[in-house]
Amino acid sequence: MTSLNVLVAVCLCYVVLLFGVAFAADRWASTSRSTWLRSPLVYTLSLSIYCTAWTFYGAVGYAARSGLEFVTIYLGPTLVMIGWWWGLRKLVRVGRSQRVTSVADLISSRYGKSNTLAVCVTILAVIGVTPYISLQLQSITLSFNIFAEADPGESYVEQSSAFWVAAGLAVFAILFGTRNLDTNERHHGVVIAIAIEAVVKLIALLAVGIFVVWGIAGGAVDTLARIDASAIGQWQVNHGRWATITFLAAAAFLCLPRMFQVMVVENDDERHLRTAAWAFPLYLFLMSLFVVPIAVVGLEILPEGSNPDLFVLTIPLGQGQEMLAMLSFLGGFSSATSMVIVAAMALSTMVSNHIVMPIWLSAKGGGASVSGDVRSVVMYARRVSIAVVLGLGYFYYRMSGGGAALASIGLIAFAGIAQILPAMVGGLFWRGATRTGALVGLTVGFVLWLFTLLLPGMGPEVLAPSVLEQGLFGLSWLRPQALFGIEGLDPMVHSVMWSMSLNAAAFCIVSLLSFPSPLERLQGAQFVNVFEHSAGPRGWTGSVAQSEDLMIMSQRIMGAREAQEFFQAEAAAQGSRAFLPEPTPVFLERLERELAGSVGAATAHAMIGQIVGGSSVSVEDLLAVADESAQLLEYSSRLEAKSAELGRTARKLRDANEKLTQISLQKDAFLSQISHELRTPMTSIRAFSEILRDTDGLERVDITRYAAIIHDEALRLTRLLDDLLDLSVLENGQVTLNLGQGMLADILDRAASTVLTGTPKPLRIRRNSGSEQVVLQTDLDRLTQVFINLISNAQKYCDAADPTLTVSVHDVGGRVVVDLLDNGSGVPADAQKMIFEKFARVGADKAGGAGLGLAICREIMQRLGGDITYLPGQGGGAFRVSLPLGLEIAAQ
Repeated sequence: MTSLNVLVAVCLCYVVLLFGVAFAADRWASTSRSTWLRSPLVYTLSLSIYCTAWTFYGAVGYAARSGLEFVTIYLGPTLVMIGWWWGLRKLVRVGRSQRVTSVADLISSRYGKSNTLAVCVTILAVIGVTPYISLQLQSITLSFNIFAEADPGESYVEQSSAFWVAAGLAVFAILFGTRNLDTNERHHGVVIAIAIEAVVKLIALLAVGIFVVWGIAGGAVDTLARIDASAIGQWQVNHGRWATITFLAAAAFLCLPRMFQVMVVENDDERHLRTAAWAFPLYLFLMSLFVVPIAVVGLEILPEGSNPDLFVLTIPLGQGQEMLAMLSFLGGFSSATSMVIVAAMALSTMVSNHIVMPIWLSAKGGGASVSGDVRSVVMYARRVSIAVVLGLGYFYYRMSGGGAALASIGLIAFAGIAQILPAMVGGLFWRGATRTGALVGLTVGFVLWLFTLLLPGMGPEVLAPSVLEQGLFGLSWLRPQALFGIEGLDPMVHSVMWSMSLNAAAFCIVSLLSFPSPLERLQGAQFVNVFEHSAGPRGWTGSVAQSEDLMIMSQRIMGAREAQEFFQAEAAAQGSRAFLPEPTPVFLERLERELAGSVGAATAHAMIGQIVGGSSVSVEDLLAVADESAQLLEYSSRLEAKSAELGRTARKLRDANEKLTQISLQKDAFLSQISHELRTPMTSIRAFSEILRDTDGLERVDITRYAAIIHDEALRLTRLLDDLLDLSVLENGQVTLNLGQGMLADILDRAASTVLTGTPKPLRIRRNSGSEQVVLQTDLDRLTQVFINLISNAQKYCDAADPTLTVSVHDVGGRVVVDLLDNGSGVPADAQKMIFEKFARVGADKAGGAGLGLAICREIMQRLGGDITYLPGQGGGAFRVSLPLGLEIAAQ
């Protein structure tokens, strides 16, 4: 039996491995070799922190208690990734353009840099996530407890283990989550550690599932039979709960601080969402694949009363599979720790930027312009915040006693964090949304969630039974689980229905009744139209004297070297030789963006406002500008579109002019070459004819030799004139096609035989005769002429030591395609555009010719309804001949 000490040692080794990987990733991130750290695969795996101990352990328990309803926790994120991909792309683009550091920072930035709203979101997030952190601590503690019960010889104290787990996670989050002040500097160490944990927990869950199905249940068929015979296999859908929990899972996927951290803040490239849109649903599918079999088999073979949340562990232990149980433990450990680390990082950033820093600045009498280093304050605040957040999770765990089912705790947290959704989605798509509306909606939703779900779930010690039965203040319509007299609903459905509906209603109604501030209107335009334009200056103004104060403030937050480099770069961009730039609106806007990455948008805005002191225009003028901004932006977008179109047209004209210039040069070269090609044989014919005419007594051998020369030169002239005539006929459309039916293999045989017969230069041709059994209805002679030309070119121009031509035939889009690829150096890149022009001669120094062959091939293929193209990047000369539809596959 594996001892508890061995398990602890394995966990410590696993944590050390994660530490090492995280340290290495942080070092690699600063080198050019770290591109793999920013890959779509790592990004997709980082999203797996959605799969916490709730999904690793609790999903099985959920299935055992509620049947197939567990599917809803996977269905919500899947629907978001597949059906709302465009919304996620907009969210990521806004996050990058506004340099937001958290979900609270996003809400704050959208609604006029309101720190009050950010504080509300932060408090809601801390309260909503605290039960979830408690859930992770509970899952790890219960896991240790299972091994402790299996090894009575070891002493084990449950509460102390939860404490030390929380302390260890806090240390890891502090080490790798607060290394950089600017949270827009990606936490590559944490992200790669999460990716590794994602793989570990997936392998562990699949391993347990495979063992249950094929090691215990007797295979897939017997497992399905067991599922059909169990209560879990009965398709009973509570439509209200299914819809509610699916909605909660989708909302939590967007609003949970940890999900926002990895999905938006840690995103390096929004194109990674394209991969995640299908890869992450696939990951969720694999995580849920064996949940039902594990639950069914666990209910059958384990003693009655066993905790179904721990079937993933207890089944392997009960069957003597200690190594599998240990792997399963590491999977659950990975699920819990990755969530806690990222959640603690995200919440610490929110607490630091929106609570600690504003309080610290207001407590300092000099405001933003006082001297000192703010960086140490921010870093210390974040580290303390991580410890406090994990301390709250541990406190909730101790207070709740760890007795509730994992799934129920997770749903309570989901319902709380979902209250952010109306303000988030409304801010992204509705310019009329206001700070007051968001604040009222959040408050209403939070109070209702607290009253109807969180407090009743914490037991009679927190909420008196009389309130549950008789209502608040004795009013029956204020009963937490029967609000406004509506009874009979599931408590979860009841709470979500009232909290979300009244939250959204208050948000919309108050937004319609209230008037946004100028900054809210401008920020609203930036968020809603983020794809059409980038953020512009806010209208800040300042004096040269204030630039020094701005420098002092920036050094305190960004660091002396970084701030000086930024200010010098801005001064150079303004064309100034001075050390400090002019505090123009554009500069102040950029400075605010830089500071926002470290202290949040609201705090950065407030600090600059303390020094600069206001806007360059009156409120009335700014309102007028804001009202006209949509029209101006639309007009600007049209101008940009026209400018882009003119730019594309200009590029096409330049390309056409360059091509015409090349054609003109090729034409001159062609005329020179064609005159040479005509003069050379004519000179030979004339000279040897004169010899035959004027010389008496020539030997028979000499007469034959001279006549043969005259004959060969005449054939050479004939071929040249035939090519010219052929090209002229094809270009003028005067050619008559002789349609016939023939086998592609026969055409290629004839072309190869024609080229290779009697040639002094060898050329090996590789073919797949099976794929060439295609019957064509075309001009067989003309098509043969094309292949003769292409094979002849390969024979003449392939410069490989062992010239080889590979001919492959395949079907592409309903057309027969013949690719001819040689192993030579191919056509130079600068000549590839011109090789099908009638004056082009590539490689004429290696082999003769007038440069008409490929031009004739192109004209022939156009007349046959096909096409011929050059394929670059194939490692040699590569041509593709495609033929149209109307083909028949020959019988084999």
